[in-house]
Formats: sequence, structure tokens, C-alpha cells
Amino acid sequence: MQEQALVIALVGVLGIGAQWLAWRTGWPAIVLMLAAGFLAGPGAEFAFGSSLFDPEHAFGDLLEPMVAIGVALILFEGGLSLNYKELRHAGDGVIRLVILGVPLGWFFGAMAAHHIAQLDWPVAVLFGGILVVTGPTVVMPLLRQSSVKTRPAAILKWEAIVNDPIGALCAVIAFEYFRKSAELPDATLMQVVPPMIIAAIIAGLIGYAAARAIAWAFPRGAVPEYLKVPVLLATVIAVFVLSNQIEHEAGLVAVTVMGIALANMNVSSLRSIHPFKQNIAVILVSGIFILLSASLDIAELKPLNWYIAAFLFALLFLVRPATILLSLAFSTVPWNERLFLAWIAPRGIVLVAISGLFALRLTELGYADGNILIGLSFAVVVATIMAHGFTVDLVARWLKIKGDTRPGLLIVGSSRWSIQLAEHLQTLKTPVMIVDSSWERLAPARTRGLPFYHGEILNEATEHNLDLAAYQSLIAVTDNEAYNALVCNEFAHEIGRDSVYQLGETVDHDDKKALPPSLRGRALFESGFGVNDVKQRQTDGWVFRKTTLSEEFSFEDAQAVLPEESHRLLVLRASGTMRFFSHAARPEPRAGDTIITFSPPKEEGALKDTARRKAAKPQTT
Repeated sequence: MQEQALVIALVGVLGIGAQWLAWRTGWPAIVLMLAAGFLAGPGAEFAFGSSLFDPEHAFGDLLEPMVAIGVALILFEGGLSLNYKELRHAGDGVIRLVILGVPLGWFFGAMAAHHIAQLDWPVAVLFGGILVVTGPTVVMPLLRQSSVKTRPAAILKWEAIVNDPIGALCAVIAFEYFRKSAELPDATLMQVVPPMIIAAIIAGLIGYAAARAIAWAFPRGAVPEYLKVPVLLATVIAVFVLSNQIEHEAGLVAVTVMGIALANMNVSSLRSIHPFKQNIAVILVSGIFILLSASLDIAELKPLNWYIAAFLFALLFLVRPATILLSLAFSTVPWNERLFLAWIAPRGIVLVAISGLFALRLTELGYADGNILIGLSFAVVVATIMAHGFTVDLVARWLKIKGDTRPGLLIVGSSRWSIQLAEHLQTLKTPVMIVDSSWERLAPARTRGLPFYHGEILNEATEHNLDLAAYQSLIAVTDNEAYNALVCNEFAHEIGRDSVYQLGETVDHDDKKALPPSLRGRALFESGFGVNDVKQRQTDGWVFRKTTLSEEFSFEDAQAVLPEESHRLLVLRASGTMRFFSHAARPEPRAGDTIITFSPPKEEGALKDTARRKAAKPQTT
């Protein structure tokens, strides 16, 4: 009992610690998680003669079902992120990678495993099927880490989630064929494939039926709010286990179909559970990576030799590129995106979990090479994660498919004040987007060529039509303070509670008309200017000014140059990071930063006198 509790605690610390370190350093999270688990398990055993913990000893027979259910929940969560509207631009590539990419990848992977890694044909064919998977557990963190254009990112995401269960079924088909061949020498593929396809179809129908049941029950109040997350998670696990009773690994098909179906049924009740399911996914990915890498046995790595090194090279530079380039031949996907897709194919949890399962079964059938699958699968995971995790940014930049790397600002409410702010930020190369439901209010933004979105920001359709990944901060500056608070509260979970702001003064709690701070965004400006305050000052001629600091021109110098009544709005770091001045935060400006202030009009003579007093030339516009 104490050992299991200690292992759970260590897995949590190592997994979440690796995620935090990745956030701080910008390194690939999957690389750090894999390294943390390896160092705690076989690495510590090799160096000190004993590992920090042994997951198999601690959990015994429970380890395999724990990992399996974790993978099922991850695939379901990944399915919830897939929207059919993405297929408008990426559909051609996705369909080709499913219909053509799976058999081509299976064929090339099996050929490489047999001819290069020297595996027996049955083991090579089965492992080639497993190699079809890429996996959301590794692809999604890479996409979050790097800013890639929408279409290639969507293709990678869809391929990772859809091909995961398909790759598992390919391995099941291969195993069942070889098992039947051992029992009946005259067994044919027709005795194996049709039942597998029927089982996959039934599993998909079970997943779809479960999604329809959730979509019917949640909006009608059949499930109370506090039970929606537990009911959803219990349903996913039940669907997975039930489908696996029909056929091994069919549960992965069921939960993937369930997630995709729910994501496209416009169930408004699911919006409230998005933060929780994202947290579950992060915890599961971290925990499973640590458990699997820590449970690796040093003895399983000993069979790896130069044949395996050559196989890994072929997998990276021959198998994946040939699969992608042949699958996407004569497609609408541009060549630079095809080359990017041909390089990025990291493998993760599903590959290791399925390989471990079939390694035991192949050994029971008498195939000696079955034992090598565990070490080989870890070698594939390490090689692909290291190769793709550290080069994704470089390759995306080289192929010119890099998206906006500078953090952007989402402005809700089109007004003279917000448009002037957007213009200043745009001159500083900061991505901005003005959102408003009024086409008339957006007219000045359209005239000035500013990016805009016409629609209701709180509408669920906006979530699918407007990619929020590029925006680090949000400010709500409409005329309605309550609406601004609603917008901030709605997007606080996605953008961050500390990164949503609104106009409106934070008043004393004794004022019964005041909105509770927990419902509002942070107040812009240290003084907490309200909408009317801003309007009045604009009428009086107040404008935005940007002041760039340097080693010679300090923050104190900038304060001396600007009018005394100026109010600081934000600090823009050289990296593009924005830090707003508010009632709760006061960032420290430093050399290289640009300060944006809201200031009254300057008197020309006073400005000249001030400038003559300064030794350095002020950089204020």
C-alpha cells in the first residue's frame, strides 16, 4: 500500500515537473517526460544498482489495464478536439493519409522491419501495423510547442487521432492471422479480416450511440452539473471495456468515434467540462509516459544492435517520407507542407503499450523475436521524439509554414479606443484581432486594414471559426461592463485567468452594484478606468503613445518625458510578450521594452524643453 502510494506520488511529481520544466525552458515536454521516467527507472538501476521505483512491482497485473484505460481517455479527449470544419482545408490530406497512408505505412514498415531489423516475417508484419500510429500524446504537445500553420497542423492532428485505433487493429489482424495459421495451416486472410472489420464497425456504432445518449441527456437536465464529468468519464471507460469484449483493441475505435461525434454535435453543456478534460489529458499523458519509461528493463535493450540503428534511420528517412509523398501525390496539399508532414511523425504511448501486449502473445506462439518488440518500440519512441521534438521549429521555419510566433492580443469590442490600440500594436508587429458582432462598428477597423472577426464571441461557432492559439491575452472593451465580465469569465479557462482584462473600475465590496472580482477580468490600468472614463478622455484629445526603453533611456527618463497624467497600459517585451498594468499587477519595464501609455495631448513647447534637458534622445511616438 505504501509502495503504491509512493509510486503514484513520484509519478505525479516527475510527470508534472517535466511539463513545468518544458514550459519554462521551451524544450519538448515529451522528451523531458521520457527522460524523467527513464532516469527514475532503468537509468537509476544502471547507475546505482536500484531504480527509484518499479511500476510493475508496485501495481502488478493492474498496470496494463491502467495504461489501457488511460490511453482510451486520451484518445477520447483527442477526438473532442476534432471538428469537421477543419476538413474544409485539410480534408483531402486527412482522407489520403487514412485510406492510402495506412496500407502504405504498414507495407513499408514491415519491409524495413524484416529486411533491415532482421525480424521474422510474422513479427515484422505485426510491428509494421503498429508503426502506423503516431499518437495525440506526442503530436498534440509538439503542435502546442511550435506554431505551425493551420492546415498542416490539422492534418497531423487528425492523422494522429484517427490512425491510432486503426494501427492497433492492423496489429490485431496480423496477430489473429498468424495465430490461426499456427492452428490451421490453411487459414486465409478472408477468415480473419472480415470479422475484424465487422467488430470495428460495431465498436464504432457503440461509441456513436454513447455520444448520442450524452448529447441528448446533458442539455435536457437529465444529469446534474456536478455529475456531468463523472458520468462522461464513466461512459467512456464503459464503452472502451465493452467494445474490447467484442474484439481486442476495438475499444480504441469506439472511444475515438465517441469523441469525434460529441465534438460535432454542438452540445453546449460540454463547454463547461473542457478545462477539466484538458487537465485529465495532461495528467494521464504525464503519468503514462513516466510509468512506461520507468518500467523498461535494461535487459530488453541488450538485443538492440546496428541492425536496429539502421532500421531507425530507415524509419525516419525512408518509410515515413515514402508513405507521405505517395499518399499525397497529386493532392491539393502544397509541396512544402508535404515535406513537413513527411518528417514529423513522433511515436508515443500507444506504440509502446500495444507492442508490450503483443510481445507476450508472440512469445507464447513461439516467435522468439517477439521479445525484442518492447525494446524496439522504446527505441522508436526515443528516436522519433528526439528527432522531431527538437527539429519541428527549425523544419517549419525552413519550409516556411511557421505561423505567428509572437503572442497576440484579442480585442473584444470595436471602438475608436480599441482601434487606435490595435493600430499601435500592429506597428510593433504584435498580432491583433478585433471581434465584434456589429458590422457597422467594425467599419473603421475594416477601413484601416486591421484583422477583424464579425460574430458573437460567446457563440460556440466562434470557438471553431476563430483560432485562439495565437492570442496570449484578451481585453474586453465593449460599452457593457457586465458583458465584458462575461467574456472574461468565459475565456479565463482557455487563455488564463491572469491574461483576461476589461475596462471597468474595481469598486469597493460595499457597492452592491459591483460585480464580484471572481466574475470579472483584471481591470485595465492601475486606476481601473471605466468605459466612460476612456470615452471622455478621448474626447479631450487623449491618445496612445509608445515609448521604447534602452540602456541610455530608462523607465525614469520615459516618465519624465511623458505628461504627468499619463496612464501606463502595457509593457511589450522584445520577445513580444505583453504585460499589462492593472490594479493587481505592475510589471517592471527594462531596456528593450516598449511601454504603451494612454496620455493627454502634449504642449509642443513643454516637450521641446523636456527633450533639451535629456542627455539621451527619447524614443516616444
